Amino acid sequence: MLPAVFCLALFSIGTGVSTNAASVFVTRFFAGFFGSAPISNVTAALGDIWSKETRGTAISLYAVAVNGGPALGPVIGAALLLNPHMGWRWTAYIHAIWVFVIFTLTFFCLPEVYPLVLLKRKAQRLRKDTNDSRFYHPHEHLKLDVKSVVTKQLARPLRMLFTEPIVTCIAFYASFVYGVMYLTLEVFPIAFQQSRGWNHLVGSLPFLGLLIGVISSVGLNIWNQHRYNRISSEANGKAVPEARLPPMAFGAVFFVVGLFWFAWTAEPPHHWILPCLAAVFIGIGFNCIFQQCLNFLIDVYKIYAASSTAAVTFLRSLLAAGLPLTAKPMIRALGIGPAVSIVGAVAAVLLPVPFLFMKYGPKLRGLSKLAPEDS
Repeated sequence: MLPAVFCLALFSIGTGVSTNAASVFVTRFFAGFFGSAPISNVTAALGDIWSKETRGTAISLYAVAVNGGPALGPVIGAALLLNPHMGWRWTAYIHAIWVFVIFTLTFFCLPEVYPLVLLKRKAQRLRKDTNDSRFYHPHEHLKLDVKSVVTKQLARPLRMLFTEPIVTCIAFYASFVYGVMYLTLEVFPIAFQQSRGWNHLVGSLPFLGLLIGVISSVGLNIWNQHRYNRISSEANGKAVPEARLPPMAFGAVFFVVGLFWFAWTAEPPHHWILPCLAAVFIGIGFNCIFQQCLNFLIDVYKIYAASSTAAVTFLRSLLAAGLPLTAKPMIRALGIGPAVSIVGAVAAVLLPVPFLFMKYGPKLRGLSKLAPEDS
């Protein structure tokens, strides 16, 4: 992750100093390319650092950062744009500064946490200290060349996306709600700036409703971690992935309610507080769904957790990039109410997903070729 994060910061600076549209497009492409590394791998790293008894809390806090960023970013960006001494370039510079800070902290404060690498190092150390060649770990012969990266590291997430029913369903559900989160980046300015005549900064403040919702959901997810520990203890300490899902079901209901609520109160003469409260519901639903999707996949796939979450990242990044492009044409043709209601209807159709996984999850895991049998 660290080399990629460093390159992300460099290309963010490149965006800030760009002199034409082409250079902005190129630097943003490579910023996204390198910036995908932490998004793909952090959840697996959290699985390496934290046991299943505490990982739910860690991922809850991580999800606040991932899901709260798109909510807080528009407010910061609007403030920079309206500041005559700064402007849009500072959105890139501040991002680069923040990334460099995180890079420095991680480089000096976070040790290697991948179990297979730690076991390989232990075997090498013992073999050197004892001169006994029996100390060996298979990870020592792992080849990290272009062929292995393409056939294993790159191909496995895509193969899991299309051949593992659990990954396929979770990926599509998580990707849809993630895409809706980014859809708000286009819908909110139409609802609050164009329809209500607010300026860029005031019109971005309703995004804080999403952020409040994201933060509010943390308590539920931490409570579920204690519940999960009790259920796991009753199962002789084994992981029970389905025990992760009740907050996801709770969030699915809030997500649907929030979307329909927002759809039909977004425009005048309805008071502005109504769509803002709907945004809180959307934030609660989104965060509950998203983080339990990650927890569930890590519990199910263990050593393949990085590949399973990378599959989700691949698909959700496509939807997060594509879905916002549909916002303006849909709203122009239908209006905010019907357009957002279509999104809410899709969310309603997907509402049974967590309930079905809670009931049929063990059978689906039994059909998996990559999920460990004791998961």
